[in-house]
Amino acid sequence: MKVGFTLLLFLSLLFLFNFGGTSNCVSLPSTTKSEETVINTSQNESFDIGQRIERVENGLLLPIVVKGQPSEPMKLVDRMRFFSTPGVSVAVINNGRIEWARGYGVREAGNREPVTTETLFQAGSISKPVTAIAALRLAQQGRLSLDEDVNQKLVSWKVPENDFTKTKKVTLRGLLSHSAGVNVSSFIGYLSGEQVPTLLQVLDGRKPTNTPPIRVDFVPGSQFRYSGGGFTIVQQLLIDVEKKPFPDLMRELVFNPLKMKHSTFQQSLPKDLINLAAAGHDSKGEKPAGRWRVLPEMAAAGMWSTPSDLARLAIELQRAQAEQSNKFLAVQTVNQMLTPQVGNWGLGFSVEGDGRTRRFSHGGSTLEFNSYLVAYNNSGQGAVIMTNSLRGERIINELVRSIAKEYGWGDHQPKEKTVAVVNPKIYEAYFGQYELEISSNYVVTISAKDGKLMMTLKQPTGESSAELLPESETQFFRRDVDFEMTFVKNNEGQTTGLIIRQEGAEYRAKKIK
Repeated sequence: MKVGFTLLLFLSLLFLFNFGGTSNCVSLPSTTKSEETVINTSQNESFDIGQRIERVENGLLLPIVVKGQPSEPMKLVDRMRFFSTPGVSVAVINNGRIEWARGYGVREAGNREPVTTETLFQAGSISKPVTAIAALRLAQQGRLSLDEDVNQKLVSWKVPENDFTKTKKVTLRGLLSHSAGVNVSSFIGYLSGEQVPTLLQVLDGRKPTNTPPIRVDFVPGSQFRYSGGGFTIVQQLLIDVEKKPFPDLMRELVFNPLKMKHSTFQQSLPKDLINLAAAGHDSKGEKPAGRWRVLPEMAAAGMWSTPSDLARLAIELQRAQAEQSNKFLAVQTVNQMLTPQVGNWGLGFSVEGDGRTRRFSHGGSTLEFNSYLVAYNNSGQGAVIMTNSLRGERIINELVRSIAKEYGWGDHQPKEKTVAVVNPKIYEAYFGQYELEISSNYVVTISAKDGKLMMTLKQPTGESSAELLPESETQFFRRDVDFEMTFVKNNEGQTTGLIIRQEGAEYRAKKIK
């Protein structure tokens, strides 16, 4: 991957055009269920929960239901093999508690050590809201202010002043809500054998760091832009204020109070935790050198954790907002955290939905791990899912739909679409190659096969193909992912490009052949 082509965009594209087939299947034990934790008050409840778990495991759902066609639920074990994902760990929150947690598969492809509820996974960007909680605890204590210039508290490094910061300064509120005008969306980490930069080298983009200098390049507060660079500034801010190494202060401010015994920001992992950690796997199911990457950008992406630990954190936020607990964060602090600041982003978490579906969430993606946390503000429900594979994102989405259906969440349900009757001769106008505007390394080819419209993406990691189903003569969708493609024509009726939409993101491509 070339520096400057951000991890966030790269992962989005991989999700859009995920490889089909069952190549590089992982080696799984004879049963994928490795360890189970069930919280119950009676034998009947335990039996009922067991049935619920079985329905969730066997009820994974695709994002699209085609009207008039049955939607067959899928089994988790089958989807793990299909997506070359050796291990999955799940914790489900119901009635304000962890109702059950379970590990599936193995910690490492080719190894038979099972995933358990104590297996550590890289949490990627879920590190950000956890860091935000630490910062908010310090703000609650009066040691930080959400709205003052962070340079007032930064000591080891200062945000460089420029034309964008003349009238508006970088604040903690802006950094936590991705609205501080800071660049560098994400980080890819460092493989075993590579020199790892210090935090100060990362902030200034000095060798051996593999990202640009972290700088302000639009007016703070003027717009939303996802920024891992902003959270790297928060990391330095917390270190300067607390005068402690970042892993130590995070343990004191967050992990110890919430009894998150299997969570750490330590880079690299100490010996006692290495034996609990899952190895990462890329899109082909292969492990990186050293089994995982080192991320000195800890606040943005460096946390190791388990679904059960993260579920405890989510439950505490739910309890505080419901005024059932104030030992960790006051209700006023949590309300601020879970109130949109810019767009649908609060202080660390994405905040979406209304009423019963009001929820806070965050995903976490590295080049070899994928995770997701979602919790509902008012119902005491939610889930955390972690996988040791880049392609685990698809499993997470399918599994979330299964959990949502079983627990009646009211959202995260498949969308119904109708296939239109279209003359296949119309497809001929779409045939050709389209280059994505964000990078010439990504080319979409449109063709036909057996009367079906097909798309093939050529990208640095290989090629993938999928069928496109028509909603109209110009609008098409895929059934396997939440994906829409619109063909763009000029005044003469010639096809000049296409627009791809998925999960709120939009990508454009111009026709080159």
